[in-house]
Order: sequence, then C-alpha cells, then structure tokens
Amino acid sequence: MRELVKELKSGELLPSEHLEEVIEKIEEREPRLNAFISLDVEGARERAKELDKLVRSGRASGLLFGLVLAVKDNIAVEGMRLTCASRMLENYVSPFSATAVERLVREGAIVIGKTNMDEFACGSSGETSYFGPTRNPWDEERVPGGSSSGSAVAVAAGMSDLSLGSDTGGSIRNPASFTGVFGFKPTYNLVSRYGLVDLAMSLDVIGPFSPDADGIALSMEVMAGPDGRDAGVQRSLSFLETFDAFDPEGVRVGWGEGFLEGVEEPVRRHFERFLNVLDSIGAELVELRVPPMEKVWPLYYLIMYPEFASAMQRYNGLTYGLRGEGSNLYEVIADARGKGFGREVKRRIILGTYLSMERYEKSFHERGVKLRRGLRAEVKKLFEEVDFLTSPTVPFLPFRLGERLDDPVKMYAADALTVLANLTGIPAINVPFGREGRLPVGMQLMGRWFEDDRLVAMARFLEGRG
Repeated sequence: MRELVKELKSGELLPSEHLEEVIEKIEEREPRLNAFISLDVEGARERAKELDKLVRSGRASGLLFGLVLAVKDNIAVEGMRLTCASRMLENYVSPFSATAVERLVREGAIVIGKTNMDEFACGSSGETSYFGPTRNPWDEERVPGGSSSGSAVAVAAGMSDLSLGSDTGGSIRNPASFTGVFGFKPTYNLVSRYGLVDLAMSLDVIGPFSPDADGIALSMEVMAGPDGRDAGVQRSLSFLETFDAFDPEGVRVGWGEGFLEGVEEPVRRHFERFLNVLDSIGAELVELRVPPMEKVWPLYYLIMYPEFASAMQRYNGLTYGLRGEGSNLYEVIADARGKGFGREVKRRIILGTYLSMERYEKSFHERGVKLRRGLRAEVKKLFEEVDFLTSPTVPFLPFRLGERLDDPVKMYAADALTVLANLTGIPAINVPFGREGRLPVGMQLMGRWFEDDRLVAMARFLEGRG
C-alpha cells in the first residue's frame, strides 16, 4: 500500500486517475454486490482534483495520500447519510465526522461512500440490512460475513483501497475471513469511538480493512492515539516503526484444542497448514489449555444484549429515528419501532431488555460481568506463556444466502472464535490464508493488550503464504 501512496505523491499516477479506476470497478461490480448504501462520486472527484493540485505544486503529503476510503454506515462522515442500514435512520445526515475518519482524511484519504452492513451491526452475514443483502465477491450466492459486510467487500472487489468497519464480536474479522482480506480489531481504547453508533459500548471498536498488512499498519498509524472527545483513549503506538523492524524468529504462538471446537473439516485442515507456516518462519508453537469456546460464546451474549437494548432507547421516534403515529407517547414509540426496526434488531432489544429486568439482572447480566473479569484474568495468564494466540477466524466457510437467517443459533456460531478478543479487549487480526475452491479462508492472530503494532507486524510475515 505504501508503494501506491508513493506513486500517487510523485504524480506517476495522479489521485484523480486512480479514483477513476476505482469508480470503474464500482460501476462494474456494485450493482451485483450491493456493498454501498451511499456513494459520493462527485465529492470524491472534487477531493481528488485538490490532491492533483498538490502533486503538481510539489506539496503532496500524508501517509494515505490519494487512497480511496469506504466507511461503514454506522461511522459518521460529515454531510453524508448515517443509516446503520436501518429504515429507522434512512434519511439521517451526520453533521460531523468520526475522529477516525477525520484523521484518515487529514492524511490524504478520499472518502468514496458509506458501506452496507447488518442493521445496527446486528448480524454475522450481511443479510439483515434494510437496503438488501451484500454478496460475496467470490461467489455471489454466498454471504460475505458481517456485520461490516460492505466494507470487506469494497476492499476485496477493488472498490476501495481501504475501508473502516466496527467490531463488537467479530464484525471486522468475520467478513475479512469470508472475503479474503486483512481485517483488524484494535485493543479496546486504542482508537477513538467518537462518531461510532454503539452496538455494545464496552465491546465496540473501529478498525480497518486492507488487501495487505501494510495497509493495516498505515491506517492504524493514523487512527490510533488520544482524542479529547473520547476520554478512554490515552495511548498511542508507532505501527510503521514496529512493522519495518519486527522479526518473527523465536516468537511464541499459542493454540489449543478449545479453539477448534465446532470447526468444520476444511477450515481445520487449513489451520493445520497455518501452524506449519508459523513454524517455518521461526515461530515457536505452544499448545495451551485455552478457554472452551462453548462457554465463551454464550457469555458474549449476556454482555452484549443488555448493552444493545440500552443503546437503542434513543431510537424512539422522538429523539432519533422514524416518526411514529398514535394517540399517546407509548403508541408513537411502539409504532416507530415496529416500522423502523428489522427482525434481528427487535430480537436483541427484547432479549436485552429481559436480561436487564431487576428480577433477572443478578442471575444473568451481573453474573456475566463477573465471568468476563475471570476470562480476562485467564487470558492474561495465557499471555505470560506466549506472545500471540491463534485460531481459525470463523469455524466454517461462507454459507449460502438465506441458509441461516431463520436459525439464530447457527448464525451466531459464526462469531464463536472471535468474541474472546472483544470480551477481553485484546487486539486481533484476520490473516487471509488459502482457499477452499473459490472460497477464502481466514486465520486469526490475537495479541496482548496494546501490542497491536507487534500483532500487525507478525501478520505481515504470513501474507501470501496460504
């Protein structure tokens, strides 16, 4: 990715020329893939012309100069719609940009549009959007994963150089695995969440997609670091410095059978090859007793459901959202939510409200919070023995559109191996690793808290080895 930036800064390839190449890809593939909810082609062209002038005057600068950026539609971009792929916010236009977007644009990125997603990030397949499902670019009859479906597809199909997604339980890594790109979930509180619409505030993070590890490092170099509008973000890291200096020789990588529960045979086979590649680059493999995913996965929902139900109270047809009808306040709110929300969103609001009820809160949500603390301590002990943990990213291959929509348990299983990183706050990355026929397979690396730079640098040595 840095080579492309050099070309764009030098004028060997003007930003406007590069943008037109991307627009051509969008015109060719978007009608079938449905990766975007909103496009701002004319705005992008104006921005590219401004960058062309900087090239011609010898003043081109910025780590992302001339790169085309797509943004998930639950992340604010000033003057563009912010729908969260829901009828509830179909016509809402954001008056400001998220900190992550501001920083990328400041370094020369060109925003091309807002990408499709599962409604309010509720989904693991890209099928629950009010604007229709996103399709996998490698097999259009299969899902691309979710909830950041459009952001992954935009990069995989060459409709953007980089993109932003959000990750609550795997929503970046899952579609990155299904579409064959790099997708990175940073340590919680490394990237500002200002301008991100919450699914679950203690789990959500903003992260990048890229066709290579270099693009992840570039994006994170720009986005990571303190922000006065998000008090939790206090630390920064030098991704590019670590990226160029890292040596995988002697790095300890842990894995365990607990990470392979429910993993289907083709994915397990690729994981075994992945372990062999880790060994070949000088890593030391350590088999560990890891937390069984059959216990971790349900814990995620005990935490996520109540937080989501709480966050959704603002969409009542009065504060935000579709205006409801009725003769009293209750009817106005009920009508707005009945018309404005899809089935999966309603399911999660109802379950989250149930778990938050006073009579059940101690049995479910409070117990979940305690178990989460214990899980974090368990993972901390694992990282006393190893530098990284590894597993498949998703237990199975991309499935057919509609195949799991009516079976929430099967759908939720797509996040079985990714929720650990969100519950504990550690960084995690999807590394594309081979294919089963046409379908991409992804492997996951997880690292210690705030060692994101080392994790991305490690991923570089696994690039293209599948």
